Amino acid sequence: MNKEVVIVFDCGATNARAVAVDSGGKIIASAGFPNSPSAQKGLPGCLVWDMDSLWEKLSLASRKVASLVRRDSVKAVTITTFGADGTSVDENGKLTYPVISWQCPRTNEIQVKLQIANCKLQKFQPRNLETTKPRNKYFNHGLTRINTDFTPEQIYGITGYQIISFNTVLKLMWLRKNAPQALKKAKYWMMMPGLLSHRLCSEFSIDPTIGSTMMAMDVRRRDWSDAMLGMAGTKRSFFPGWVQPGGTIGRITRKASAETGLPADIPVIACGHDTQFALHGCGARADEAVLSTGTWEILMVRAPKCDPDKKSFDGGLIYECDAVPGFWNPQILMMGSAVVEWVRRNFYGKDAASKEIYRLMISEGISSPPGANGVTVIPSFKPDTGPFRRYAVPGTVLGLSLATNRADIYRAAIEGLSFQLRSALDILLSAMNYQPPSAIRVVGGGSKNDFWNQMRADTCNLPVTVTGQKEATVLGASMFAFKGISGKSLEEIKKKYAYTSSEHTFYPSKNSGIYQDLFSRFFKLPSLLENSH
Repeated sequence: MNKEVVIVFDCGATNARAVAVDSGGKIIASAGFPNSPSAQKGLPGCLVWDMDSLWEKLSLASRKVASLVRRDSVKAVTITTFGADGTSVDENGKLTYPVISWQCPRTNEIQVKLQIANCKLQKFQPRNLETTKPRNKYFNHGLTRINTDFTPEQIYGITGYQIISFNTVLKLMWLRKNAPQALKKAKYWMMMPGLLSHRLCSEFSIDPTIGSTMMAMDVRRRDWSDAMLGMAGTKRSFFPGWVQPGGTIGRITRKASAETGLPADIPVIACGHDTQFALHGCGARADEAVLSTGTWEILMVRAPKCDPDKKSFDGGLIYECDAVPGFWNPQILMMGSAVVEWVRRNFYGKDAASKEIYRLMISEGISSPPGANGVTVIPSFKPDTGPFRRYAVPGTVLGLSLATNRADIYRAAIEGLSFQLRSALDILLSAMNYQPPSAIRVVGGGSKNDFWNQMRADTCNLPVTVTGQKEATVLGASMFAFKGISGKSLEEIKKKYAYTSSEHTFYPSKNSGIYQDLFSRFFKLPSLLENSH
């Protein structure tokens, strides 16, 4: 008997894919294409997503996958994407402004001014925010001055989000000042999953996992914050209705069927932000922390409570809504393999384009001893994120000498990223009053580097488990798609998933003691460098 199949559109910042998953959790077909933002015409340095090009890639990938599976076995389609990015659309779903990429620097100035606005209001009063009115109707978006009665701590207390340059609310502020006609012509604001699902079924929607990446929600209530929306000069009617993960948004239109090769009239099931679905798809146990590693790294847990207080604010913690109501995903967002890519581009010359480049980098890194011959890399290349954000220290390389070589630089980068992880783990456990986890489960592209995995285990002094199944986000999204079409509980769906590859665990090695000592010295550096740049 043929198993039912769902199609997952997995739209990442570097790849856009269509993946077919059967009801036993087996990936039976996959196709994809590179993805990246484009330069926006007329705005030098600004980056946007070309949605027509992205849709063409997803449609072609979908047609390839659809040709490899039985058409009558395909029962649903769902979409998962990166967070924070979206745009305004008219009543027909047509974009009134391009989708601003999270990599675009245009909101950097707003971020800085928002962080320092009325800093004299130091008292942390998260529950007073919803009853506090901003002094200016539109928060004075002229960028010469930003006035508000909300401190960054108060904003965090209601949204669970740190003020980061790519926050969606900051993009709304920028548009209110620089492209007001785009908002005036719009009916709704939609995030990336909704923009893509609308092309499939012509229905407007938003889900709480992607909504919680916007710095616009009252994260405890899993609903909009009127105060935050008011600060951005908008209100909740500017957003489509909530559809919870696993809920049906609509059904594939004949037009979308012709474009994607998928059967017409099958349901389009809501998913949302990729991070939350990786948590469900990676097979993590309740006592494990999960590290999703790629361009970015996100250390996170599933928690039945949400308490964004001053302690967690100071530690750089973020709260997002879990895919299941009643749970939240406290996490720390930090730079990941983007730092490794920086080393590759800048220190490996003509070797950088080789197919064997990562094998070469690892072999050279192994040749450098623990401590990288005195070289230290602080990997905060995006200083408004990560466990060192309070010090605002940019990416830093220390300890260079005439004897330093690229092997030392690479090893120092891997060590710095591992020390960053250890710092994030300590903050997460302290802020959440958690006991140390039994292990850290690593998923994503960065989990393929065994040298790095062993370094993580030695630095955190914990087992590091790498799942044999690398498609955690896709599997998690498919679980909710099957839940949506079957009416079964998520637990029932998960029990049917047979992971075809075994797990591998890296245990702390004889170097663990060395790395505890190195970390104790590394930990002091960000505070010492706080005012040095």
